[in-house]
Amino acid sequence: MTRNPNILWITTDQQRFDTIAAHGNTAINTPNLDRLAAEGMSFMRAYCQSPICTPSRASFMTGRYPASHHVHRNGNDHWPATETILPAILKQTTRYTTGLVGKHHLSRSEDRIELIPEDGYDVAELADCWPIGRAYDDWLKREHGIEDPRGLYPELLARSPRDYGPGLPMALQQSTWWAERASAFIRNNRGAPWILNLNAVDPHPPFFPPREFLDRYDPADMPLPLFRESDIVRQEGFRNIDQQWKKIQDVRRYDPAEDVDQTEIALEERNLFDFPPDTYDARMVKACYYAMIEMVDDRVGAVLEALDASGQAEDTIVIFTSDHGETMGDHGMLYKGCRFFEGLVHVPLIIRWPGVTEPGSQSDALVELVDLAPTILDIAGVPVPANMQGRSLRGLLSGQVTTHKPHVVCEFNGALAGMPHQSHGTMVFDGRYKTCMYHDAGKAEIFDLENDPGEFESLWDRPGFEREQIRLLKQHLDAVMGTSDAGIERTGNY
Repeated sequence: MTRNPNILWITTDQQRFDTIAAHGNTAINTPNLDRLAAEGMSFMRAYCQSPICTPSRASFMTGRYPASHHVHRNGNDHWPATETILPAILKQTTRYTTGLVGKHHLSRSEDRIELIPEDGYDVAELADCWPIGRAYDDWLKREHGIEDPRGLYPELLARSPRDYGPGLPMALQQSTWWAERASAFIRNNRGAPWILNLNAVDPHPPFFPPREFLDRYDPADMPLPLFRESDIVRQEGFRNIDQQWKKIQDVRRYDPAEDVDQTEIALEERNLFDFPPDTYDARMVKACYYAMIEMVDDRVGAVLEALDASGQAEDTIVIFTSDHGETMGDHGMLYKGCRFFEGLVHVPLIIRWPGVTEPGSQSDALVELVDLAPTILDIAGVPVPANMQGRSLRGLLSGQVTTHKPHVVCEFNGALAGMPHQSHGTMVFDGRYKTCMYHDAGKAEIFDLENDPGEFESLWDRPGFEREQIRLLKQHLDAVMGTSDAGIERTGNY
């Protein structure tokens, strides 16, 4: 590279770490993400800073933890004027052309155009109201003659209480739109270096993949979620912790061939964790989720092809990640909430930096999404602001170092609307032990992931574990306190 590299930063929505074939999942097909992994570095222990969309995105766009930027929840009224996101810094300090295609979601976008902060984007094409909205709406009207795009998803949802099954044809999917617009941005910018935030709305529920992708996944081949009968009692104790609990009436037996529900199954309104996954449609839900991920992978491939065709691939760093994961039936839960299981907080992170990252390499260092903004500034030659709390991954990418942080932190603080309790929870993971504290509920968990990777046995009340518990509590306190804002930078002695 003879100048600052371009940055193609792809972020999906609600994609688990374990949904990439190259990372060991034999039940899913992700050839384009596999290609990225083969050509770049996979971070095998990357964690988000919140298991919810907006606070997680605020963290990786500012390089700051939720306790510092104070964007704790979805639906926040506005973006704080005191916070600056990465593109604005690049715009102020470099010659980078800055672009955004897809989801932004740093403030409320429901029933209104999202209020965009002073973000520094030269080009912004938003689908700002999930799962449709704005530029995507305009594209559906202009390219496909659909006069009322907002009627598409309600029509799917009206079929039944289900939110999974065959969806829109590929031509109408939002993933087709963002791939087209991202490819156009790449073709149109071949001079000054550029950064493109490509933010996919998928595979966020509802899980409505195109039929052509769903047909590739036989539900019978899908592994069941992580679940034991003990989860039924265990999750009952967490009923008052904020979680998008799924009712069993919404996950009924489903026949994909006929696209109808088998209504002879009792539709009791009881929590999903009351039922083992082999008694409801867990495999079909996962098939739909995997099909959506393969659809996203397919469109990522189209964008990578456009990058290759433009002649810029060797001058472009590609980053692939997701804002958070998905419980996908594990321990009797779907979607997300104030819990910190691996499926929800452990996210994919692949970075391809031609000429720097060793092709096909993997890093086992503990890293956080909050590290991405300082990494990009470091690569661009821009001093990292004093209030940016993440740490550059450049040394890991170049192979100069193999370790990064002693622990990772994740936080949930009243993040979901419509919840009765507005829970506050924090997680600290040191590579072996994960401590989860639910500060307003008198609940806590400790998991030893070396010996219990499925997170079935909490050690919190384990006899004989008291000394280690005290050590981990001190570590948890120190780590969480370390995420708070250090305040105004010192420039004088007094």
